[in-house]
Amino acid sequence: MPFAPNFPVMLRTEDGIRIDAAHTPSARTDLGIVVAHGFTGSWRERPARRIVHVLSGYGGVIAFDFRGHGRSGGESTVGDQEILDVEAAVRHARVVGYSKIAVVGFSMGAAVGVRHAGLRGGVDAVVAVSGPARWYYRGTKPMRQVHWAIEQPFGRWAARVAKRTRIARGRWDPIPMPPHEAAALISPAPLLIVHGDADAFFPLEHAHQLYAGAREPKELWIEPGYGHAETAATPALIRRIGKWISSNFS
Repeated sequence: MPFAPNFPVMLRTEDGIRIDAAHTPSARTDLGIVVAHGFTGSWRERPARRIVHVLSGYGGVIAFDFRGHGRSGGESTVGDQEILDVEAAVRHARVVGYSKIAVVGFSMGAAVGVRHAGLRGGVDAVVAVSGPARWYYRGTKPMRQVHWAIEQPFGRWAARVAKRTRIARGRWDPIPMPPHEAAALISPAPLLIVHGDADAFFPLEHAHQLYAGAREPKELWIEPGYGHAETAATPALIRRIGKWISSNFS
């Protein structure tokens, strides 16, 4: 099945970073869905395009590449300044004409979506899929590998060559508010937390910590057999997410 047609756009953040994005219109013209990918991901990759295609059945979709990823400018700060990238996508969705905006984030994008909604506001619903609740987690082998890519010069070189991801050097200063604390600031916008019990990156404790930190309205879906983020997300799960979003604006 061919993907829904999209229209490439170039956004610019408040701090001047060019963001590569695309708009996929929908038959429903009042609801815009911003999709935020995971670390080293891209809206141009097939898993993300499949997700956009399914979500476009529920609203228009703005998908984008975070700073330091793909054709976007700048360097990745791995969840800190990326809230400005989401803000640029949300702003574009408003300019296009969507009166209701939902943000759907995966992994790092989930953390950024939660932080953006808590710290900047201006969105009407948030979905956090496979997201971390706190920073510096190294309890799984995949996350130890991610930290190696972020912290070591050879790791950053490998990420740039293999995944077209440019990572900023140095440590956060100051350390940004963690997602589980930002989750408390999202209400009254509804928050949906989706996490798989087969996630190799972040165990279920992260989903429970996010949920505990959030205020109502909130929901937690623990998905049996679901792995991590975009690559493991089935069309059926994305349709359920689309229906959840749509039900909040019916």
